[in-house]
Amino acid sequence: MDLALLGFLMVATFMTLIMTKRMTPLVALIVVPTAFALIAGFASGLGDMMIDGIKNLAPTGVMLLFAILFFSIMTDTGLFDPLVNRLLRVVHGDPMAILIGTVVLCAIVSLDGDGSTTYIITIAALLPLYKRYDMNRLYLCCLLMSTSGIMNLTPWGGPTARAASALKLDPATLFLPLIPGMIAGLAFLIGLAIWFGRKERRRIGHVKSNEPTAFTGMAVSQFPEARRPHLRWFNGALTLTLIAGLVSGILPLSVLMMLAFAIAMIVNYPQVAEQKERIAAHAGNVLSVVSLIFAAGIFTGILSGTGMVEAMSKEVVGFIPPVLGPYMAPISAMLSLPFTFFISNDAFYFGMLPILAEAGAHYGVSPMAIARASLMGQPVHLLSPLVPSTYLLVSLAGIDLADHQRFTLVPAAMVCVVMTLVGMAVLAFPLVG
Repeated sequence: MDLALLGFLMVATFMTLIMTKRMTPLVALIVVPTAFALIAGFASGLGDMMIDGIKNLAPTGVMLLFAILFFSIMTDTGLFDPLVNRLLRVVHGDPMAILIGTVVLCAIVSLDGDGSTTYIITIAALLPLYKRYDMNRLYLCCLLMSTSGIMNLTPWGGPTARAASALKLDPATLFLPLIPGMIAGLAFLIGLAIWFGRKERRRIGHVKSNEPTAFTGMAVSQFPEARRPHLRWFNGALTLTLIAGLVSGILPLSVLMMLAFAIAMIVNYPQVAEQKERIAAHAGNVLSVVSLIFAAGIFTGILSGTGMVEAMSKEVVGFIPPVLGPYMAPISAMLSLPFTFFISNDAFYFGMLPILAEAGAHYGVSPMAIARASLMGQPVHLLSPLVPSTYLLVSLAGIDLADHQRFTLVPAAMVCVVMTLVGMAVLAFPLVG
């Protein structure tokens, strides 16, 4: 059977199973690609493909493991309590102010270029507010993920770096014309936050909160014995140092997270029994996220190892009729939505983007225009079950992945459309080559 057809069927089967909740993402990520690889006749090399995929995602899995432990421990110590209390005073019980603040805070924190770090920091600050006022956490995840998708286009972010590397372009030159579209996307999200806020005002109204000290953060109610208020300045300095290290890239992310976690444990909980207790308290959350990361490695390993990704890419480009050739830039933008959702960024930018750029060159469309257009689908890409940080977000927020995907898909796609239209208007990538 044709590899491209098998690839499309595999992705469709996988998405159907998890969206209808007939199979958990963990099981589907393992069973579905294995079954299709056997159907395609790759039984002999199946093990090597799986191991290769797991190896590629291993550093991400390690980073997320220790990131969850570190920031969970910081929450236990009460580090974020003053921030939460200050936010409570600022929002005055208004859900709309919280939702707008969600977009603004995420945009600022996302400047580090790492989605996992962004989600951990913003969830730690915002989730207690959403819980305190009984707000819909699907709004939280929708706004955080869409904002992160926009800010992920910075030159030090993964997608832009991949697109520049694949086509041998300068990242700064590639990025600068995208700024108006990013601003428009953020403005759209603030408008969306206002709309969500009006719905929440009708549902729960303004919450009376004249005593901001009545709520002192998530850590107090969960693990009061783990609070370390006398170490708050040290923990704050350690967290800022970690974030600075993440931004500067002085060490690999996984190594930085491991070191920060070890230091935090030694200083805050010097007794071995206390350390074991804190790790056990968050073991369930860690296991649920990290297990999905390694399962996703099996999916991506088989998708790449069997050659399905390459076959799918060539098949899609082959469907584009010559009359549409001059419109390759907006076509690339449209294709980036489904393809960065169904396959990894690496597969899309290193596998499919060069093919799109070569096709566009025949019609006078520059590789720079194709590269910029290919970045427009990132807000939708982050919804993909192949993105490790997605599992971190829904796990920390306590919502179901399928519910999040169904709720956020349309708003994320609308953000992509807004950025695409502005990108064409400012000639970051013109409509016609």
